Amino acid sequence: MKGIVLAGGLGTRLYPASLPISKILLSVYDKPMIYYPISTLMQSGIRDILIITNPLDYDNFRKLLGNGAQFGVNFKYQVQFEAKGIADAFLIGESFIKNDSVALILGDNVFYGKNFEKQLKNAVSKNNGATVFAYEVDDPCAFGVVEFDENGRAISLEEKPSKPKSNYAVTGLYFYDNKVVEYAKTLKPSKRGELEITDLNKLYLKNNKLTVEKLPENFTWLDTGTHDSVLNAANFIQKTEKATSEKIACLEEIALKNGWISPETVLENIEDFKNNNYYDYVRNYIIKMAQKV
Repeated sequence: MKGIVLAGGLGTRLYPASLPISKILLSVYDKPMIYYPISTLMQSGIRDILIITNPLDYDNFRKLLGNGAQFGVNFKYQVQFEAKGIADAFLIGESFIKNDSVALILGDNVFYGKNFEKQLKNAVSKNNGATVFAYEVDDPCAFGVVEFDENGRAISLEEKPSKPKSNYAVTGLYFYDNKVVEYAKTLKPSKRGELEITDLNKLYLKNNKLTVEKLPENFTWLDTGTHDSVLNAANFIQKTEKATSEKIACLEEIALKNGWISPETVLENIEDFKNNNYYDYVRNYIIKMAQKV
């Protein structure tokens, strides 16, 4: 399976902070925002990742992430010249996806919870259909909403409804089989001129090929699209990291756990970064790894 991080758009809700640089490159506590969605794909076992960015920040993303070798992954880049909706990612990424299945994650989404890696790998292991995740929210009108029957089976999807049929929002993480490109090509722009991801999911639901997994109550999903939500995310990450003594979305740590890169290579890559809490954590993690051997 391949992965796509949709990091296009101008992030106007975060102006003026996002005026000189993509909001996806802004800091969320101790790392750039894009580290969080990339970490989710890496935890899923995905190594081939396409970053879709706006033309103004193309070089900035490449400067930050390079080709991905430092994390044991392979990054490719494509430009979204016009914000045409989330489902447009599959049209932009068609040549990247080729004959593979694909996971798409929004660049401003943060996922954190125990046993989530197991859920991710279960989604990756499915050979056909689509898997999305639902999370109970207080303001469902701002999201794509899923309705369940009495048996917990998804029966309807609606984008930003005025009268939502449930409080369950579909999060910005989607797993699809290879038919997703074919389906995306059939979509028509909505009233706001976008190819809606909800319409794409409806096609899978209509064909009985959509799995909707509810995320548990003790799970945290953060959509960092506003100033307040970015601050809330930063506070949550700071509090959780200090309480657990573990980093959230440390890409080097995930790569080491997956065996995608050697400790020696990581140490060489971070040699020039001294007096830095993030890289001190990475060094200490490598020391602990060596002690367990």
